[in-house]
Amino acid sequence: MSAPISTAMDNLTAAIRSNIIPNQEYLLQGSVLDSAVEVLLHRLRGLCDNVDTGPETFNDHEMCFSIRLLEISYCLQIHMIVMLYVCFRGAEQPLLLRVRRALDYQDMPWQLRYIGQPELGDKSRPTIVRSSLDIATSNTVVDFLTELGCRLDFEYIARGYMFRKGRMKVTVSKIFKMGQQGKIPESMEAISQSYLVELSVLAPSGQDAIAEDMRIFAEQLKPLVQLEKIDYKRFVH
Repeated sequence: MSAPISTAMDNLTAAIRSNIIPNQEYLLQGSVLDSAVEVLLHRLRGLCDNVDTGPETFNDHEMCFSIRLLEISYCLQIHMIVMLYVCFRGAEQPLLLRVRRALDYQDMPWQLRYIGQPELGDKSRPTIVRSSLDIATSNTVVDFLTELGCRLDFEYIARGYMFRKGRMKVTVSKIFKMGQQGKIPESMEAISQSYLVELSVLAPSGQDAIAEDMRIFAEQLKPLVQLEKIDYKRFVH
């Protein structure tokens, strides 16, 4: 009989090897003008699940942090950081972390999310694939990340609608600027005259057939919105 698994690190390593952790996100993105968003929402209501109840709404505050792995002290015996470090140590790129909280539901847990660098792959791959890991946390997570040495890169308010189609999630979000010193302004100022549209699936590694399902679904939203793989490196000068 094999020895029992006794640590969080061993548990996570075993789960990854068993390929049961949804640690990859398949993603397509696009945008739609304010003047056309109602038509897109109507199309999504017809294509997605829960037609009778309609889409979920959200009003979230998201903060985006970064830190290099070498800056994380390995002696920190904190389960959350151990999970992130074990899954993604060895990456040369900075560790990107996002903290999201629901402004409409103050009693809900905050969400800490790791997002890896996008794997664009060859041109035949239908979607972006990137590592992703979500953890529910308390509202002290921002203080914890700051003490850890993480840097706040940017933050924003996202308001919009979320639809479900099987395992696929579709969000239609309006992005608003934050006030000075991280304060939420009384009157929101949108950063553009369009909505961000994202089609995503969170799944264990190796389930590339999902990407083809997403491509087929995205075709049904044309010409209202063009969902595609976005290469953010093109915007870096």
